[in-house]
Amino acid sequence: QVQLVESGGGLVQPGGSLRLSCAASGIIARINVMGWYRQAPGKERELVADITPGGTTNLADSVKGRFTISRDNAKHTVSLQMNSLKPEDTAVYYCRAPDIWGGSAYWGRGTQVTVSS
Repeated sequence: QVQLVESGGGLVQPGGSLRLSCAASGIIARINVMGWYRQAPGKERELVADITPGGTTNLADSVKGRFTISRDNAKHTVSLQMNSLKPEDTAVYYCRAPDIWGGSAYWGRGTQVTVSS
């Protein structure tokens, strides 16, 4: 099994920045791609960004140019730098890592990001 623990959420004003981090532990060999999803009230969970061990990134159109995803393979962490935040970025942000052996994907418990003046 793999455990994912997020940190770094909070309240920020529009135009501000936050950095989220996710640390993986357990059987690290079961994961490869790591990423961030978010779920706003009344909406479906959506992909924000993900990254391969080699550093190839995939970002949602809504966050391109504002968010950056990175990872430290040695520390088994993935981070999401969020700049120029907008009220519509308000959501619970979840760290996710698919199981490369075909099991269910692993999810963190989520961290709340609120963008409001």
